[in-house]
Amino acid sequence: MVIATDKLTFNFGDQTVVKSLSLQVPEGSIYGFLGPNGAGKTTTIKLLMNLLKTQQGSIHIFDLELKSNRVKILSQIGSLIEQPAIYLHMSGRENLLNRALLLQVPESRVEEMLNLVHLTNAAHKKAGQYSLGMKQRLGIALALLSDPKLLILDEPTNGLDPNGIIEIRELLIKLVNIHQKTVFISSHLLGEIERMATHVGIINNGELLFQGSISELQTLSQPLIQVETDNTVDAANLLTRHNYEVTEVTDNYFFVPYTSKKQMGEMNALLNKNGYAVYSISKQQKDLEKLFLDITQTA
Repeated sequence: MVIATDKLTFNFGDQTVVKSLSLQVPEGSIYGFLGPNGAGKTTTIKLLMNLLKTQQGSIHIFDLELKSNRVKILSQIGSLIEQPAIYLHMSGRENLLNRALLLQVPESRVEEMLNLVHLTNAAHKKAGQYSLGMKQRLGIALALLSDPKLLILDEPTNGLDPNGIIEIRELLIKLVNIHQKTVFISSHLLGEIERMATHVGIINNGELLFQGSISELQTLSQPLIQVETDNTVDAANLLTRHNYEVTEVTDNYFFVPYTSKKQMGEMNALLNKNGYAVYSISKQQKDLEKLFLDITQTA
């Protein structure tokens, strides 16, 4: 595990913001740290970065205890927390050159990073003239300049337009698949995390409600059969009378828990036999957003 916390707890005064948090972030993963605003995501990240002092519990990164190996650990982490720390009056290249000088990194890394985040053509422009997405990409380039093993990002797609979100997503997938990085990314954009993460932790009110792979999360919820007919309510009532469990009825569809392909065929045949036109019948896996709501509402 690149990151492993054990019963990590943090209080602001008498308010517990992080409650007995035990994270397990595998090497080579994109770990999506999900939760609504105020759930404790940024506080957790600040604890991982040693920007806040650990009060209870422990943090191990790269199998080393954070308190006693702070410099060694942090030298291998790149981070972007809340907003990129860039000089708006300087160009993109100048921002990177300035950071390279501070980190004693070869200047050749600057051009590599500009190319990686697709800012080579805008390298001469002042960062203040960059779009929000370009600023985020420059922030990630700054975080990657020292070639860290781990990248920690706090809401990197916050406020971005759809194109900017796609750019960041593709960049992060590339970093993991081609450059062998591990990425820990917090977000409240559940659909976006579903598109790029390999592993997920869901936090609410400081507590970890779920942790595992994306596929493990999705298997927590039984798939549904979505049926569209010419008379939704009457067709749903027919199935109910034949001992099918109808879980939801809308104006256009009704839903039945999925058990097998045979079950779908039998439902379709029953509806046709009783004079209902079936426009569509399909298996639907709950998306991450619905799963998140299920988990948080039952917690």
